[in-house]
Amino acid sequence: MSKYTETLKSLHEGLVNKEFSSVELTKEAFKRIEEIDPKVEAFLALNEAEALKQAEAADARGYADGNVLNGIPMGIKDNIVTDGLTTTAASRMLEDFVPIYDATVVTKLKEAGTVNVGKLNMDEFAMGGSTETSYFKKTKNAWDLNKVPGGSSGGSAAAVASGQILGSLGTDTGGSIRQPAAFNGIVGMKPTYGRVSRYGLIAFSSSLDQIGPFTRTVTDNAILLEAISGHDKRDSTSAKIEVPKFSANLNGNVAGMKVALPKEYFQEGVSAEIQDAVRKAAAQFEEMGAIIEEVSLPTLSYGIPAYYIIASSEASSNLQRFDGVRYGYRADDVKTLDDLYVKSRSEGFGMEVKRRIMLGTFSLSSGYYDAFFKKAGQIRTLIKRDFERIFQEYDFILGPTTTTTAYDLGTKSDNPIEMYMSDLLTVTINLAGVPAISVPGGFSEDGLPIGIQLIGNHFEEEKLYQAAFAFEQANDYHTKHPNL
Repeated sequence: MSKYTETLKSLHEGLVNKEFSSVELTKEAFKRIEEIDPKVEAFLALNEAEALKQAEAADARGYADGNVLNGIPMGIKDNIVTDGLTTTAASRMLEDFVPIYDATVVTKLKEAGTVNVGKLNMDEFAMGGSTETSYFKKTKNAWDLNKVPGGSSGGSAAAVASGQILGSLGTDTGGSIRQPAAFNGIVGMKPTYGRVSRYGLIAFSSSLDQIGPFTRTVTDNAILLEAISGHDKRDSTSAKIEVPKFSANLNGNVAGMKVALPKEYFQEGVSAEIQDAVRKAAAQFEEMGAIIEEVSLPTLSYGIPAYYIIASSEASSNLQRFDGVRYGYRADDVKTLDDLYVKSRSEGFGMEVKRRIMLGTFSLSSGYYDAFFKKAGQIRTLIKRDFERIFQEYDFILGPTTTTTAYDLGTKSDNPIEMYMSDLLTVTINLAGVPAISVPGGFSEDGLPIGIQLIGNHFEEEKLYQAAFAFEQANDYHTKHPNL
């Protein structure tokens, strides 16, 4: 049996007891990648030589220090910069870009002793919900290779679900951690905005982007979030708030917790199987002593239009830097400076990125700013107030992560509106800046994973982990693995 059906804690114990070394663990990771990744296509770049050096250093440090992550192989989404290792954001624009510094989260993982085995596929510049907009390859769902893995962090989720690695980092702008976690039957946490430094993240939408972890279990997820969280003076949006030991008090006790169940989650457009899974989850929380009450989240339906205007506007601004002059793709056979800009951007960006740049530029343009961007900002405030109102009385919100299970490759890639509507249940969380976690919540009739989403108040990840752990222990969904 593969060590990658284990947990971070059990692997750590094996390292402490000298049952195996980090070098052996890392070699096994690359062996599994060699066997499995040609089917799943989760990785864009492998880091084998450097990873083995990092593993040797971990073995030399020893494992009696209680640092669970020391010597454990991990993967990094390809929009998080890594010193000396290609970082492309899955775009032709950055096909040959090799950074000269590490993102803060990468530095923190190195300090914890993790081994970076490689960079993971994604939707181009994190724009998409299926990992089909990547310039390089289309990642497959680990449970059904004909299905999408979700996006934009599809590679990060599929690599963990397929057992190639035990943990990875992704980014979440409007659901890009939680949706692929749900589609792949694993745990994905979108932390509070400001909990994790964005320094070294290739920006899509600066007021929405947040880095977070993928793992098989809730405890592993808590351990990984502890490692990457904390204030960073290089990120002006990073919060000066102490990082709790999220994994310390996971005891499965939710007795007395008040749980809000928004009636808007049970509407046309959310599949019956997923609605049933949420109702079953609510009943389980009730059996464990939690108090479940129906509430209203009336601004839910405004989330999609507000999100896509704000996110596209910020993307339009952030992606101006890719102009063919300083770094990145540069078109050939250009005669003027304008020609260089137009041809480089036209050839370097994919269709979805260009679509969002155009939408954002239009929303910010003179004569339309008040009607679109300003209005979207006002709606964002109303959404934030909705969450504040609920969290005055409730500990967390329970609901579905996605409207459907994973769908067939190619079925929504030519229909952007349908693709955007798939984010109905996730985007409001980013607009409000609150944390949310997706945990395995069952399986559909055709054997595909269903994700349950728990949403908390600002900087209350500890409470979310407590509730998620209780739900996980009441079920065996996290023990199921795809057959590859």
